[in-house]
Formats: sequence, C-alpha cells, structure tokens
Amino acid sequence: MTDEASTEAEANVARLRELLDLRRLEFTSASSETDFFIGASQYKPDGRVYGGQVLAQCVVAAAATLPQDRHIHSLHGYFLRAGDVSEPIEFGVERLRDGRSFSARRVHAYQKGAPILSLIASFQDEQPGLEHAEEMPTGLPAPEDCPELLEIIGDDDSPQVSGWLRKRPFEVRPIEGSLHAPGGADPSLWEQHSWFRTSAPFGSDRVLNAAALAYASDFNLLEPVLRRQKLTWSTPGLRVASLDHAMWWHRPVRVDEWMLYVQESPAAQGGRGLGYGRIFAADGTLLATVAQEGMVRVKETR
Repeated sequence: MTDEASTEAEANVARLRELLDLRRLEFTSASSETDFFIGASQYKPDGRVYGGQVLAQCVVAAAATLPQDRHIHSLHGYFLRAGDVSEPIEFGVERLRDGRSFSARRVHAYQKGAPILSLIASFQDEQPGLEHAEEMPTGLPAPEDCPELLEIIGDDDSPQVSGWLRKRPFEVRPIEGSLHAPGGADPSLWEQHSWFRTSAPFGSDRVLNAAALAYASDFNLLEPVLRRQKLTWSTPGLRVASLDHAMWWHRPVRVDEWMLYVQESPAAQGGRGLGYGRIFAADGTLLATVAQEGMVRVKETR
C-alpha cells in the first residue's frame, strides 16, 4: 500500500470511529424512549445513508444505556425509509427490560421527525454454557492471494460505486468474481466468499468492534440473490433495497483482523430475496451470523 493510500485508509477508519461517537442529547419526551443521541452520516455518492452505518450507530446508542460488562448478542431491525446523508440522525432508546442476565433495548433512528430504522437489540452478561459452531469452509485462497474489490472493478463501473468504495473504512477481497465487474455472475455458485477487515488499525473497544461488524455485515448480503438469478448490478431495470436485517454475535471480534464472510441466498419470491451470511475469524472461529431480506425486482425496460 502506498503512503497516499495508507493515509486515505487511516482517514476512512478514523471517520468510522467518529460516526460511532454519538453525542448524548439531554431532553425529555412524551414517548417511551428515555435516552437520546445524535450522530452524523458518512459520504455516499447517491446521497442515501448506508444501512450498515445506522445499524452500527444503533448498537452504540443501545450499549450506552447498559453496564460495560453486558454485551450485544443479537439485533433485529427494519429499514423504514431512505436516509439523507446531509442530515444528522437522532436515536431514541427505549429500555424494554433489564433482567439478571439479559437486557433488551428498542432503538429508533430518526431524520426529519420520521423513523428511518426501527431495531430491537438484546444484551447478555458473559456466561458459560453449551457450545458448538459451524465450521469455516476449507480450500479457499488466503486474503493476501485475493485482489481488493476496487482493484477488480477499476474504473469500469460507475463513479458512484468507485467513489463509495474509496471512502469505505473496510477493505474487501472477494474470492469469486464481483457482480460489479463484467463476467462476475456465475449461476453455478450457491455461495460467495469475501475476506474483509478495516483498512487501518481500529482498536480493541468491544462495543465499537461489535458495532463496526454490524456496519460491515450489510456489505453485499443481497448479492447471492442476484447470482442465483444470473443477474449483475448492471442488469437493466434492476431495483434492490434492504427491508430488514438480523444479526447474532457468537464471539468477541476484532474488525482490524481478517474475517471471512460466507454468503448465500436460501430463497427468493414475491419480489423479495433472502441473503444469509456467516462471518468467521481467520482461525475458523464462527464470529457472527447474519440474515437480510430485500426487495429485488427487475423492471421491464424498453
């Protein structure tokens, strides 16, 4: 990596940490929400807020209402409206329950007085228990042997895509061809695999690492739907939008270490497609499981 690229990567990761540094608001509300925060949005060429960013910020907002030794293990959220990157986002947290081992929080992310995301998250104290986990696929190339996504697509894609990739705080190294690049669709593939990590050191804070993984979990999770249907991102009339997102953390994570994202699509119907993913540490430990359903339609063009 050149000095210029390294400086840009460090700036992108620093920006991610800034996005996760929410400011607490001091006011009361007639609603059941009792804790309020405000945060900014990162640049995105199409002007819409990246869904993973809002998920990550909701994780931070919810965690700020809990003791430091109670950690997130799951979230379930619905994307309700497109966000505007030029507007701040306000987060209202409702303290649903605090038990002896578990806590539940509801978080709404607001812009212009309307919710853009509604989410419930659950947190748990560290506890011993039964253990088993899926195994990581074998026989895959190492991250060092895979090209970075931006290198694959080069300038062949739209300026919006390449501009967004240059600002992302993660480097992503697909193992299969990218659907942003010509010839990237392979109908024989039922799974796709990508190595990823932050493009510069991120630090060890457990809450921020969990939130940053939520941020990255939204990367290309609906892409396996396109592969199964022999589509690419440049298919005329293609319209894709995330509807909901669910995530389960199984182990503490360090997002500045290589992780493998294994993604597939179990089903598509009714103009919707389901993406399912598993995130593994480089040593094979299953770190998280993710699912997302999205609107996937191909509008007839003339």
